Amino acid sequence: MTTMYAALLRGINVGGSKRVPMPELRTVLAELGHTAIATHLQSGNAVFRSDIDDEDALAAALEHALHQRFGFAVDCLVRDAGYLAAVADACPFPAASLEGKQLHVIYFDRPVDASRFEDLEAESFLPEEFRLGDRCLYLYAPDGLGRSKLAVALGRPRHVKGLTATARNWNTVAKLVEMTRG
Repeated sequence: MTTMYAALLRGINVGGSKRVPMPELRTVLAELGHTAIATHLQSGNAVFRSDIDDEDALAAALEHALHQRFGFAVDCLVRDAGYLAAVADACPFPAASLEGKQLHVIYFDRPVDASRFEDLEAESFLPEEFRLGDRCLYLYAPDGLGRSKLAVALGRPRHVKGLTATARNWNTVAKLVEMTRG
């Protein structure tokens, strides 16, 4: 049985570094044997169908293929359609009443324990807030990610050391859910 997945590439096409053109990303995915491939934006979002049912194996194969093709490392997370929909459905913030730039999901490569963030004084960042989810963190940043002091604090090494993490705004989260339903 085939499954729809989204590949979330971290840190590509930002500031002219680690350029991965989306047509070439689609080609790499096709060469890996995947089908129903589509990309969204230029920031490393792709959906595809695969017979392989191991997200970590899919991510590792994609990372290897990208390194071979472009000569630099690209961290990748692969998540299936069901997971993406569940993350969207479990959002603890009123997503429908917020602008896409105000709400973000940071996806992690594995479950994250709340103890990583115990030293954050959440009240000092209000009205910004975060909540942990299933291998993700929801971030409400009413002035956007670029102005978020909480996002900076969450990204400090003591909070993310040893993790692969990549963030998507709510518009992209919703679009990936839509694209993987097909």
